[in-house]
Amino acid sequence: MGDTIPLFPLGTPLFPGVVLPLRIFEPRYRRLVQDLLARPEGPGRSFGVVAIRQGWEVEQVAPAEALYDVGCTARLQTVRPQPDGEFVVVGVGGDRFRLLDVLVGGDTADDPPYLRAEVEWLAEEEAAEEAAGDQEGLVGHPAPAAEAEEVASSVARGSMAVLVRGVGDLFARYVTAVAGLRAEVPAPEAESAAGELLGSVAGDPRALSYLVASAALLTAEDRQALLAESATRRRLVAESRLLRRELTLLETLAAVPVPLQELAGSRGVN
Repeated sequence: MGDTIPLFPLGTPLFPGVVLPLRIFEPRYRRLVQDLLARPEGPGRSFGVVAIRQGWEVEQVAPAEALYDVGCTARLQTVRPQPDGEFVVVGVGGDRFRLLDVLVGGDTADDPPYLRAEVEWLAEEEAAEEAAGDQEGLVGHPAPAAEAEEVASSVARGSMAVLVRGVGDLFARYVTAVAGLRAEVPAPEAESAAGELLGSVAGDPRALSYLVASAALLTAEDRQALLAESATRRRLVAESRLLRRELTLLETLAAVPVPLQELAGSRGVN
């Protein structure tokens, strides 16, 4: 048995550390916000965000089939009630989880009308991946166990730094290329904006990986795969490949991909 949390389906995944602004207008999700506000301030004021795999009205199909199985919690930071009963809220991505079961509410008066989910929490693999590092590159060079472990850790840190620089450079090129094709801002301003974004996660490879995953115009499937990846190193390797692919498309086709959500018409987020 896992923990049970409120569930909020969206058209795209949420990533740890990423800000999530929402306007809550459907009655069932107004109730969700009210229920969260009834809890003490702190981590308990969280709900699960999970991306929709198919369809738009999840309750009209089997929720477990309509939703991806890995999501991320959103911790309420600010809540602004509106005169019409709606809420404007801001959440921040918290912890990743895997769906074990989806519970459809509303059967009784006391039953919440929104979806809930039984989940298991997903751990990050930061320590394990750094300890493992690039030890396969050290095979054939005998050394005392402690020395070999230190060398492996040093190589891992070094290769991570190279990987971080590579992804950062690709992301800066990508942001500049997208801005140029969309004619939104001049190239120097786009480069400056990319630099500010990268500066906000400087020294934190994990935060960089989630920034790239959330900001790049990737498909829901690509973003979901990045969210499901538990190791920062592997996530950054995947993003390096994806950014190179997207840059090739941008430079070859001179067109910016449009996320499918933007083609869905004027649908609300809840």
